[in-house]
Amino acid sequence: LAGGQSLIPLLNFRLARPQHLVDINRVEDLDRIYERDGGIAVQALVRQADVEDSRKAARICPLLTEAVRLVAHRVIRNRGTMCGSIAHADPASELPAVLLALGGHVMVRSVRGERLIAAEQLFKGVFETAIAPDEVLVEAWFPELVDRFAIFEESRRHGDFALAGVVRTGEILALFGVAPTPVLADPSNPTAGLEPSGDLEATPEFRLHLVRVLVERAFAA
Repeated sequence: LAGGQSLIPLLNFRLARPQHLVDINRVEDLDRIYERDGGIAVQALVRQADVEDSRKAARICPLLTEAVRLVAHRVIRNRGTMCGSIAHADPASELPAVLLALGGHVMVRSVRGERLIAAEQLFKGVFETAIAPDEVLVEAWFPELVDRFAIFEESRRHGDFALAGVVRTGEILALFGVAPTPVLADPSNPTAGLEPSGDLEATPEFRLHLVRVLVERAFAA
């Protein structure tokens, strides 16, 4: 448990029933934003609002700053953590898609030691990652951004989950909200192979339409 913005609601609704709950908020040396290997590293206890306000993050990876501002509302970002959002792996979440578009990675730790997991290998399904049950995500790393970038999403109201979203870095395109995980897509045919689900908020056809519109907007930015 770090920020608890995803886990606590699941516990309240009895959708998650863990045998043990470990609060890491008093663990030392997990609250830093620092430069590493030509990019920026964000540790497990860094709040989304910390990155939103960080001059260092804005200088090294302005896409990250812009993406965080799309996450829910400021009161949520004051508690929610960057790494928690990535580990939660909500397919409609902005931060996993940003990590994927940038080609970043996460560091996980267990009694066996530390290992790095590239973004392309991290997300396995809806709320499912390659992080083992005995591992903790302790850091996310985002490379320095030197290309043109854009992030756009469409939701019913500001702060709601995205019906569809796109992240562009140079010629690389990542989509979120339209598949079980964030996905890389061909900018010339971004909806190829996509089979988004439908719900009360949007039909599959409408989500595909949103992707095409948002991709066009991203590459015009």
